[in-house]
Amino acid sequence: MGKGAEGTRNAAASAASDREAGFEVDDDFRRFSQRDDIFCRSFWDPEVRTHRSDMFYETYRTPRMKWRSVDGFTRRDYALRNASWHVTDIFAELKEDADRREGFLDPYTVVRDGPGSALPVESPEEMAREVKHAARMLGADLVGITGYDERWMYTHAYSREGEVEKPQEIPADLDNVIVIAQSMDLDVLRTAPSALSGAATGATYSRDTIVLLAIAQYVTNLGYRAVASMNDSALVIPLAIKAGLGEYGRHGLLITREFGPRVRIGKVFTDMPLAHDSPVRFGVREVCDICRACTEGCPARAIDGGEPSRVVHNRSNIQGIRKWTTDAEKCFRFWANQNTDCSICVRVCPYNRDFRDWRNRFWRWLAGTGLRRLALWLDRASGRGKRLKPSRWWHAAT
Repeated sequence: MGKGAEGTRNAAASAASDREAGFEVDDDFRRFSQRDDIFCRSFWDPEVRTHRSDMFYETYRTPRMKWRSVDGFTRRDYALRNASWHVTDIFAELKEDADRREGFLDPYTVVRDGPGSALPVESPEEMAREVKHAARMLGADLVGITGYDERWMYTHAYSREGEVEKPQEIPADLDNVIVIAQSMDLDVLRTAPSALSGAATGATYSRDTIVLLAIAQYVTNLGYRAVASMNDSALVIPLAIKAGLGEYGRHGLLITREFGPRVRIGKVFTDMPLAHDSPVRFGVREVCDICRACTEGCPARAIDGGEPSRVVHNRSNIQGIRKWTTDAEKCFRFWANQNTDCSICVRVCPYNRDFRDWRNRFWRWLAGTGLRRLALWLDRASGRGKRLKPSRWWHAAT
């Protein structure tokens, strides 16, 4: 087959895969550089970096912390939030002298060498089953597998030290991506917005770090290359959707069947032969079409309330995709002003439920039918999604 025919075949396969995942990628699509991520911009871009944003980061270091008497922003709230980040911060700061912030700006490198020979894989399907089984044992709440897709890889990584772009490290010949999702604490997230609710985020990132490194070491021990990656290297939500972990929500987050939007995502790039999963659909797009809970709940007015579009609010948005797009500048400004991350959109999302309860599983089923408006009415009438006072969370301790 000639190169032209091969290119046509690949383009057709990619288009079919995009349709299955619900992606609408246009001809003017342009890949994204990590330097334009809103958190990276908060260090180098004067349009984002302010005294408030500097204070926001300082509060994650307890000696510099300035707590308040406001419920949810007291010394004990910040103490728990900062403790929750401790494990992932250790790895992020391990190689700062080498201009690396692993897990956030750079992939992890703390994996021991393998045996030098690879375990033969006779069946990619069976190997995928084994990898998922092992990943769950190692602590992954959800795990799926998809293929390497250059479109979602950052064109460049970002150097915090030089405030410039640097080369992307993930080799393109690592054909497969193991994607994991870790659930966040439901009750702590109910206190958003608060410093306390940030503990749910930090604790999940710390678990994510441990699980990703363990999976990468397991694959390496079998003789294959594996690179553990958290927030660095690629846009992870498209990969998670392709790996069958969930659907895209109006708030720009992954919504899973098991935990709704209450997850953090990581991935391991590998050359191990693995069968891929398929995207799933359980009614999220149809619910988000008529639900405005996140739009109405966002104090920054950063979440799109209209139809999916090609709008680009600023350089922190990717170009050439028709989707719901959040204004990252407005979102981060609210974070900086309150000195902690915000999870209000997660808290109010009707899929943010404990699906171990049969009543919540029934609600999910109802939301996936033509009675989804009734499901949304029931959600609002129930009061689910209302903020829990942080002091009440502390008083619930036994």
